[in-house]
Amino acid sequence: MRRRTNDAQGFFITFEGPDGSGKTTQSQLLLKHLENEGFEVAWTREPGGTDLGELIRDVILHDDRFDDLSPRVEALLLASARAQHVNELIRPQLETGKIVLCDRFTDSTTAYQGGGSGLNIEDMSRLNHFATGALVPDLVILLDMPIEDGLQRKLGENIDVSDSLSRIEQRGLAYHRRVRLQFLNLAARAPARWLVLDGRLPADELSATIERHVSKELRKQGKSPTRSNPGRLV
Repeated sequence: MRRRTNDAQGFFITFEGPDGSGKTTQSQLLLKHLENEGFEVAWTREPGGTDLGELIRDVILHDDRFDDLSPRVEALLLASARAQHVNELIRPQLETGKIVLCDRFTDSTTAYQGGGSGLNIEDMSRLNHFATGALVPDLVILLDMPIEDGLQRKLGENIDVSDSLSRIEQRGLAYHRRVRLQFLNLAARAPARWLVLDGRLPADELSATIERHVSKELRKQGKSPTRSNPGRLV
């Protein structure tokens, strides 16, 4: 399934991976690289990206008043945030021809609420399809690494900072191993659209690989820089 409707001029790239894999760092590095190349670029994240999305992000990840949310409620809240995100920000940016970089998107719901929490994967697919109006990334960059390594990155050397982890990050190794496996399953099902990299590699090596791959994909789509001044951080 391809997403192309009336937003055919843009190019949509999402970054996925287990917690601590470095996707936020790499998405920001790619943003700077593409800006320097003269492309029109917008960066955003999920959950979040809009006022409504940020409120829902806090409810799901941090607000102690809602620490007993069921996986089904989480999935529906994320779908609501995503629908607003696509309508308010992502699709309009694509329609202007911009490259949109998003830190997490639909595949995270499939991996976390599906793979991690055990909700039906096909149900997650239908929910994502409805929430996005069939919007599918042109390229998904998956930064993969063993779960223990990613959580160690988040914690650092001081185990006492574990209370700073989000509610989802604290769900235990078994949960996060299921999440990682689901990401890898998704990538295996659509290898032409996914770039899977070892998140343990040095950041500059990962960044260089991502830049080369994205440049190749943009050339294949006939995308070229549109201006010399920087793109806009959304």
